[in-house]
Amino acid sequence: MSCILNIETSTNVCSVSVSENGACIFNQEDHTGPNHNERLGKFVDEALSFAESHAIPLDAVAVSCGPGSYTGLRIGTSMAKGVCYGRGVSLVAIPTLELMCVPVLLQEMVKEENALLCPMIDARRMEVYAQIFDRALHEVRPIQADVVDADTYSEYLDERPVYFFGNGAAKCMDVIAHPNARYIDGIEPLAKNMFPLAERRIAQGKTEDVAYFVPFYLKDFVAKMPKKLL
Repeated sequence: MSCILNIETSTNVCSVSVSENGACIFNQEDHTGPNHNERLGKFVDEALSFAESHAIPLDAVAVSCGPGSYTGLRIGTSMAKGVCYGRGVSLVAIPTLELMCVPVLLQEMVKEENALLCPMIDARRMEVYAQIFDRALHEVRPIQADVVDADTYSEYLDERPVYFFGNGAAKCMDVIAHPNARYIDGIEPLAKNMFPLAERRIAQGKTEDVAYFVPFYLKDFVAKMPKKLL
């Protein structure tokens, strides 16, 4: 197992954690943002001081790599790369939408064996950035920018239950009026949930080139128009 500094700044929440041996041993969160410029440096200093005070050597830094807020991702990535350069440790990128599935699965919020998970990040108006996974976190549909209407996810909803969650999901549930649509409230991408994905990527040798790594900004997307407008 590794000691990992986890940084999450993809939404208005700023969070930092330290994980070791498959457990979160330090966690700081601020939900009053966006104020990453004010909070992130302090949280990282506290996290590194905690690890040093317990004589725990840092092995890697994990950072949420998007999609998400352009400013938030830029700040988080810059901090993560700075720590990696300064400490000579590896950088691990954690996709934000995959991260959002972790508490849903760990807390057994999904009941049906064949259900799908659809984490969503708000992208203003009726636009969301979404991805679809099965319960084993295998990708069923890649990340897309969706302009949501009643038919956007019908091909999946007609076959099985789909659980929607994240800060983009609440505004969509009145529109996605399907009997197989489920909504989970209160799910945010948080640093304390990053370590299962970070440890798996480290074990698989999936680390990033610190010099060239950039996050997955929302500006890279072109929203897909609703079917009824095509």
